[in-house]
Amino acid sequence: MKRLLLSIAIASVGAASAARAQIAPPPHAAAAAAAVEVKKEDCGCEADVPADAFAVVNGVRVTRAEIDDPLAAAIGKLQRQVIEARKNELDLQINSRLLDAEARRRGTSTLKLVQDEVTAKAAEPTEADARAFYEQNRARIKAEFPVVQADIVNYLRAERQRAAAKALADRLRAAAQVKVLVAAATPPATAAERARVFATVNGTPVRSSDVEEALRPLIFSVQEQVYALRRRGTELRVNDLLLEAEAKKRGVTTKALLDAEVARRVKAPTEQDAEEFYNQNKERISGDFAQVKEQVLEYLKGQGQTEAFSAFADELRRPARIQMLLTAPQPPVYAITADDQPTRGNQAAAVTVVEFTDYQCPSCAQAQPAVESLMREYGDRVRLVVRDFPLVERHKDAFKAAQAAEAARAQGKYWEYTALLMQHQSALDAAHLKEYAAGLGLDRQKFDAALDSGQYAEQVQRDMQEGDEIGVGGTPTFFVNGRRLAENSYDALKAATEAALQEAAQKQTAAQK
Repeated sequence: MKRLLLSIAIASVGAASAARAQIAPPPHAAAAAAAVEVKKEDCGCEADVPADAFAVVNGVRVTRAEIDDPLAAAIGKLQRQVIEARKNELDLQINSRLLDAEARRRGTSTLKLVQDEVTAKAAEPTEADARAFYEQNRARIKAEFPVVQADIVNYLRAERQRAAAKALADRLRAAAQVKVLVAAATPPATAAERARVFATVNGTPVRSSDVEEALRPLIFSVQEQVYALRRRGTELRVNDLLLEAEAKKRGVTTKALLDAEVARRVKAPTEQDAEEFYNQNKERISGDFAQVKEQVLEYLKGQGQTEAFSAFADELRRPARIQMLLTAPQPPVYAITADDQPTRGNQAAAVTVVEFTDYQCPSCAQAQPAVESLMREYGDRVRLVVRDFPLVERHKDAFKAAQAAEAARAQGKYWEYTALLMQHQSALDAAHLKEYAAGLGLDRQKFDAALDSGQYAEQVQRDMQEGDEIGVGGTPTFFVNGRRLAENSYDALKAATEAALQEAAQKQTAAQK
């Protein structure tokens, strides 16, 4: 929460917010962006990748250049995010230290300080404010006012918070001794360079390592996206090489080979197929069946061709000698606080699963059976820790529900209470939260007082802040021994747990030697 609001003070939120409000950017902006050639500036975010070849197919190398060259613009755009974020991060680090110091001076928490000086001082936009903004920007807004009203309100709120946060940051800087020692933060070329001092705040250094630690979630996200682009490009090139070799073997062109092989595998969709598809997906299709029948038939035909090509590619791959040299980037390992958090299982377990959750989030409720299955299967070998991450912009009751869960935990009924929250996600207003407490036999006077006073609000906000710092952007998000999972399925949880147990066993064996 603190970093989120501080970032508003120094980052331009206009473009992102305008997109959310369905406001088209000025035409010249896109043209200018396209005209700017991406500089060969080091992002400090490139994962370890093979220097020359990404794959070998029957002795033929798929070179890095033939994959990367067509992807240069897309990869450069992704890596540019890190370059720009690093420039902003130095200011964030400075502002964060100033905020901490001011909170200590006032004898309050940084979160309370931000609430008092930013949130409270940014007046909530009214419908009239949103309407005025809409009329001023009507030429660039591609929807009617009722459709974009909520997005415009969010945009105006963010703008007002940005102004309040900047005013706070400016006041704190003016009263402090801040020395910026570099024109811009640059990535460290070696481990020793992480000790470089970029700035001092009242004599305390801000080092390269501080910046790099804060950028870890973004860097890994960019690495994942770049890897996905390269992997897809490599897979397609492998298919092309196998197709070319098979066409040469048969003495035909690759087009003739594809046409023949795809055609014999494709079954033309019938009207019955189209109607069945329509009935299964009509909630997402605009129009009745008669209106969209031809479009559905074309879609099914294209889907069939894609499946046929995939089947042919698999057939060509089976006897081939394919060596993939490109490997997925390794996720960073985070030291996630588990003290004074809801915990189940063996406290000394070799594996700790941390879940960041939102009690109003349907995906979180859907993930609970997988968590329960994991705990049953692994018993005392696994410890489960739950952290709060209410998605306040989407789920209006989630923040209060998280506080209620903490109030129930104070009376020893956390797991029973949160099970009720997950079962009744459409009824999490204050009255229902208190009703659930009564049903579990909690002391209503204590529970109601804690909920009404916001006794646990700061505790929930601390969870949100740490989640933000380690890249949590949605819920549920799972970490197994500090490594974030890419998906929330039972299979993913089980695989990560097995890997963590194996790693722990290897460390124990090495320590005994």
